[in-house]
Parts: sequence; structure tokens; C-alpha cells
Amino acid sequence: MANLLESKVCLVTGAGRGIGEAIARCYATEGAVVYANERTAGSVAAWLKTCPKELQEAIHPICFDVSDEAAVLAGMKQVRQEQGRLDVLVNNAAVEYNELIGMMSSEHLQAMLAVNVCGPIYAIQGASRLMRRGGGGSIINIASLTGLYGNAGQMGYAATKGAVIALTKSAAKELAAQNIRVNAVAPGLTATAMMDQADPAKLQQRIDNIALGRLAQPEDIANACLYLASDLASYVSGQVLAVDGCTSM
Repeated sequence: MANLLESKVCLVTGAGRGIGEAIARCYATEGAVVYANERTAGSVAAWLKTCPKELQEAIHPICFDVSDEAAVLAGMKQVRQEQGRLDVLVNNAAVEYNELIGMMSSEHLQAMLAVNVCGPIYAIQGASRLMRRGGGGSIINIASLTGLYGNAGQMGYAATKGAVIALTKSAAKELAAQNIRVNAVAPGLTATAMMDQADPAKLQQRIDNIALGRLAQPEDIANACLYLASDLASYVSGQVLAVDGCTSM
């Protein structure tokens, strides 16, 4: 059986760890040439050492800050110069600060807006130009259940992820004529390094609210992104796919 992403050129932002790392590994395993983005060099190279040789050859670290428009466009230019096209973009890079309304930091809010909202917009602008030349493509934005339903103590973060959902739907409508599909994946609680900082009792309460009874693994999110990147989803655009284990909200 052929790989689902055979010879496709993919760019995954925020691939230094967690969900982004899992997506990059998944895509490379399925035959893609993957550009694994991080803001500063080091993390991608570290986990690449643990990969089989064929994945190491398929995955290319690329460094730029997604909140810097010029840097994003320079990254897109590098992909074009080296590969001639871009088939898949995953906007995964994000920052998260959880603060009560009365304690919200303006600095943290501006950082989340810059990375979580402006970053995907800049990347979509650059990627859509490359995809248009290549006859189409798939853009996948990583949103969050918080962006769909909100959560106490996360107003700022929820606002940015709600914006990701809104920009996904608008971009899907605008880019459909160029055969560019745009979708979002909204993960539920996922077992990443962020969970190490959570209060165990409160975390267990949230896990108890998941019908499937467990946290998502990064690979669960990556598999959803694999589907949306592949030709299996050729008629799917403008959608928000919740990968949440049937969380009761």
C-alpha cells in the first residue's frame, strides 16, 4: 500500500516537541519531505537523532519565528528554493498562558496574539502563494477545544484559538478556488510536557470528563492531521475536527 503523503512537501511549525514533533514524524513516515520548524535551533536536531535513518533524511530542520512576518516569508522562500513547491502546511506553533481575568498580563496576551493568530495568518499568506503555483494544497491549523467552548482561567488563550477557528473558515472560502483546502484540528487534553506542570488532582478531574478515559497522545492528533493532509480528505475544507476522546463540555 502506497504511503499517504508520498513525495509531498510539508511544513510543520512548532515541531520542536509535543504535537508538532509527532506530526513531523508521522508525515515523514508516510513518505513526505518535511520541514520541521522551530524558533531556535536545537530541539528538532535532538529528537531527529532518535529517528530511523530514512526519517532523518526526510526531515529538514528550519528555524524562524512565526510571529515575524519577514522571517516566515524567508522560510517559505527557502522551501521554494530547495523543493520548488509546498503541498501541506501545519500551523502548530503556539504559546499558552493561563491567567484569571483580573490577573491577565498584557505582555502575555500580546505574545499569544502574535504567535497564535498573526503567525498562522503570515504562514497562510506565504504558503498559499506556493500552493497556488503548484495546483493546490492543504493547510491545517491547530486550534483547541478551548477555542470552541472556552474555559475558566483561559480567556486570552481561548480568544486566540477561537480566532484560529474563524480564520480557518474564512481562508477555506477564499482559497477554495485555488484548490487549497483549509481545516482545523482542535485537540482536547493531550499528554505533552505542559501536563507535567498541572496539579495532579485537577488534571484527574479533567480526565474524568473524557468519555474514553484517557489523555490524547500527540500521535492521536498527528493521525488526524495526516488524514486532512492526504488525498483522502480531498473534499474536506472549512472544517474543525475535534480530537478529544468525546470530552463532555
